[in-house]
Amino acid sequence: MTKNTAVLNWLEEMKNLVKPDKVVWIDGSKEQADELRAEACATGEMIALNQEKLPGCYLHRTAVNDVARVEGRTFICTSKKEDAGATNNWCDPKEMYAKLYKLYDGSYQGRTMYVIPYSMGVIGSKFSKIGIELTDSIYVVLNMLIMTRVGTAVLEALGDSPDFVKGLHAKKDIDEENRYIVHFPEDNTIMSVNSGYGGNVLLGKKCFALRIASYLARKEGWLAEHMLILGVEAPNGETRYICAAFPSACGKTNLAMLIPPEIYQKKGYKVWCVGDDIAWLRVGPDGRLWAMNPENGFFGVAPGTNLKSNPNALHTTERDTIFTNVVHNLEDNTVWWEGLNKTPPTNALNWKGEKWDPASGEKGAHPNSRFTAVAKNCPCISKEFDSTTGVPIDAIIFGGRRAKTAPLVYQSYDWNHGVYVGSAMASETTAAASGAVGVVRRDPMAMLPFCGYNMGDYFAHWIEMGKKIPHAPKIFNVNWFRTDDEGNFIWPGFGDNMRVLMWILDRCEEKVGAVQTPIGYMPKPEDINIEGLEDEGITPAVMKDLLSVDKDLWKEDIKGVKEFYAKIGDRMPKELYDELDKFEARLHA
Repeated sequence: MTKNTAVLNWLEEMKNLVKPDKVVWIDGSKEQADELRAEACATGEMIALNQEKLPGCYLHRTAVNDVARVEGRTFICTSKKEDAGATNNWCDPKEMYAKLYKLYDGSYQGRTMYVIPYSMGVIGSKFSKIGIELTDSIYVVLNMLIMTRVGTAVLEALGDSPDFVKGLHAKKDIDEENRYIVHFPEDNTIMSVNSGYGGNVLLGKKCFALRIASYLARKEGWLAEHMLILGVEAPNGETRYICAAFPSACGKTNLAMLIPPEIYQKKGYKVWCVGDDIAWLRVGPDGRLWAMNPENGFFGVAPGTNLKSNPNALHTTERDTIFTNVVHNLEDNTVWWEGLNKTPPTNALNWKGEKWDPASGEKGAHPNSRFTAVAKNCPCISKEFDSTTGVPIDAIIFGGRRAKTAPLVYQSYDWNHGVYVGSAMASETTAAASGAVGVVRRDPMAMLPFCGYNMGDYFAHWIEMGKKIPHAPKIFNVNWFRTDDEGNFIWPGFGDNMRVLMWILDRCEEKVGAVQTPIGYMPKPEDINIEGLEDEGITPAVMKDLLSVDKDLWKEDIKGVKEFYAKIGDRMPKELYDELDKFEARLHA
């Protein structure tokens, strides 16, 4: 399928290592994909679901010991340890290659090697990057066909260039003691062994699109970020775009696919999803920051997705979707998960494939069960989804889950202050498993597990980017999760979050004023539209509370920020320590 010598030489080297019985190039055609689906169903790797109710949909189960990303087995291997930084697992590249090559040796014997040429981003766009993943898993091939743009057109775009990201995946024995997800940023290489779970084996996802891409972005002068991209279309047809970063369990996908509340729908407002997870951002010829979603699908968490929380996501999964580790409803050969509805199936198999009784109290779907769905099937997908130039960004939003500290929304004073706000991002734990509720976990820019190099250098790169963007987006922070004294959420969230987005966009156009506070610019309570929220208990007095600043809580929070900065060490940029000092001075003024 290609004459590219860099590709062919690497392929030959990998074939000699893993020793497959045969090699199959993935060409991106429907015929080949259909053949692979049929083969996966014949071997039991996938189960075809009810094709009338869920056309093109399949169920897959991973091994019981292989259900999530494994941060403890994920490595960044750079020649110098300090280039990986204190927040990543590091190993010397020579040592790691030696260890991995032993594991890979002969691992494809009796198996087929599938060669997947794929593009992160629209094929041929200046934003895009090309990868080739080798795998012995049809499940990986079928997921990559959804999540990325795959096939011969990718190889044509690559031409003779040696500039592609090399990825080798082997299921091997699914042995968790020898499971490794390893990145060699200096070699443009990703290696994954002994896993079959999507987050560890779809190498275009976090491995390439964030860990390797963040390293490349710093080198080349752009940003690879764990951010959604959404567009708000006004009644006059003008659409403005926002990027937003949230740690897990903070409503990222729900915001990306937001349905406007009735008061905005009646006026003719619409919200469009460009991406739900990753944004690659570059400075455009107009001096603004432009963003593109490098992915082609959604790899979403199933539990909790329903017609109330995220109707657009649910409708997206109704065709051409691979469900992983959910409940198999044997009554009508469909799927179910906790939070889908209140009527669990009575004749069903749980995520492990065992007979399941909803009355047992045991969960039927794994809490991290997934759907891999085609982005184009989303009812609110943006018409700019396939744009080769991306979309211009007016605002960047950071956010987390804070019960008391952070107000509903505030705006940073300038770019460097915004970088400080992102660097101090945190969420409070919600699970009462160990009794440790409310523990503050720092997750700067929601990138802590995904930054492919030293976090201090990453912050410095953000500071540098601020100097290169003549018309930079304004930076905001939101918190949908403020609670009352009984622990109940005060703000209704979901579609009503658009009310906050409208204030943010008005600030970007300087259509509305703000109050100067120690933490940043804040709305006057009356500047956020709460019409129709009386039934939710949202009154002007409640808004005042949602927008209040408790200096003592912020002073406490600064201690945690200082601890986190100290952990990152001497590569923390001076500019962020300056912002911290200024913040402290404002709090004590």
